[in-house]
Amino acid sequence: MQYVKLGNSGLTVSRLCLGTMNMGTPKWKPWIFDEQQSEPIVRHALDSGVNFIDLADFYSTGVGEEVVGRILNRIGHRDELIITTKVGYAMNDGVNASGHSRKHILGSIDDSLRRLGMEYVDIYMLHFFDINTPVEETMEALNDLVRSGKVRYLGVSTMYAWQLAKILHVCTLEGWSHPINMQLQLNCAYREEEREMIPFCQDQGLGISVFSPLARGLLTNDLQSNRNQTDFFTAEMYSDETSRAIAYSVAKVAEARECSPAQVAQAWVLGKPEISSMLVGADNTAQFDSALAAMEIQLSEEEVYELERNYTPCDVINDYTAGKRISRTPRPAQGRFAA
Repeated sequence: MQYVKLGNSGLTVSRLCLGTMNMGTPKWKPWIFDEQQSEPIVRHALDSGVNFIDLADFYSTGVGEEVVGRILNRIGHRDELIITTKVGYAMNDGVNASGHSRKHILGSIDDSLRRLGMEYVDIYMLHFFDINTPVEETMEALNDLVRSGKVRYLGVSTMYAWQLAKILHVCTLEGWSHPINMQLQLNCAYREEEREMIPFCQDQGLGISVFSPLARGLLTNDLQSNRNQTDFFTAEMYSDETSRAIAYSVAKVAEARECSPAQVAQAWVLGKPEISSMLVGADNTAQFDSALAAMEIQLSEEEVYELERNYTPCDVINDYTAGKRISRTPRPAQGRFAA
């Protein structure tokens, strides 16, 4: 396993981070594993040197934290682990049961710690940028959690660069704890974060952890998987012709290398020095071993060109564009121009 400092902080994390969205209860989504199915994957990741574990209260509506927490408390050593969980998405129908208000944040951390069976989390992460709550209210509440000892560091995820700039500005102005990590989506088929967010994080000293390196399964070239058949986000984000062309290029490079398309897609992410850690949401130990092998792959300039040559700009993927994104394919003419 390879390890890096997370941004300008003193925290050392494994370059592979175990993603746990697929752990909890299948009552939430059909592709979720229960505790018995999840434990071998978690155990194998820890045995392989992973110390970075990514969770969220939203996963399986809290059951994910319960399941992974019990497993880690059985087989892990808490002091050696970097546990991150997220807050923001609705946990029930209550009017204050979502977002980043002081009320929701302070209640959510206690709920997460109870479910995890732990006294603190290493990184507490905003799951998105809450446009309905003053950023000062949010960051003061998070700073209070750091001072209380319930949270060691702060993190953020999936927002515009200007929103992160607001967060950093108010933290500097008030002398509050700054986020040390940005978690964002990046893969061969989605690279919009390379324009503003990644350079800004580098400039400001934030570590960058990447989720969905396989474009929600598209880049495995296995469109018949249970995840791809039941996760509507895959179709919403990656159903255009450009994404399919990129997946075909990934498959061509993999065939020439005699390895799996997943390893090529992961090697492309891991080959970027600005990326601190890559999330791996493995369905079995073999898939995790595949990601381990991807760390050793050095793509040539010719291979990188083939992987990148089809890319064209697209709408940013975040909470604010869900269901409204414009496809990369031309939209049909309307009105008097349709003729």
